[in-house]
Amino acid sequence: MALDVDPPDPPRLEETDPNQYEDAEVVGDTDYKREEIETLLAEGAWEQAFERWAAEAGVDERTFGIMLDLELFDRYDFFWDAFADRVGYHAPGLPEDWKERDVHPGLESWETVSGINAALAELGDTVSRTLKADYIDWETEYEAPDDLPEFE
Repeated sequence: MALDVDPPDPPRLEETDPNQYEDAEVVGDTDYKREEIETLLAEGAWEQAFERWAAEAGVDERTFGIMLDLELFDRYDFFWDAFADRVGYHAPGLPEDWKERDVHPGLESWETVSGINAALAELGDTVSRTLKADYIDWETEYEAPDDLPEFE
């Protein structure tokens, strides 16, 4: 189902070590290029990726409104993973105890909560792939470890 809404503003990226996320492991270079990525998001990558995502989003306008109310789009993190030569990301999500915490009056079922979490992960992936394919042209410098065997 296509979602016919305006894209929210792109997230502002904070300096955070991506290794603190349970769903990310980054090795090697610690230049995460967040300033450059934030600029690319503002210059059109976010809107382009959002439109791709919205064309096939698994959420309706009511659910999207809940996502906006909770400011979930502001809580993304995108970072350069030089070792993997990709844009890594951390998608926000709703907690398992959403009901006990009374997170939002519009949240009434696990189906809605899991749909929101899945949609957020899909958007993060779409943004990551859009940045890499259409916006990022820097090269990763690979330095081989000193202890590699020599073959003759």
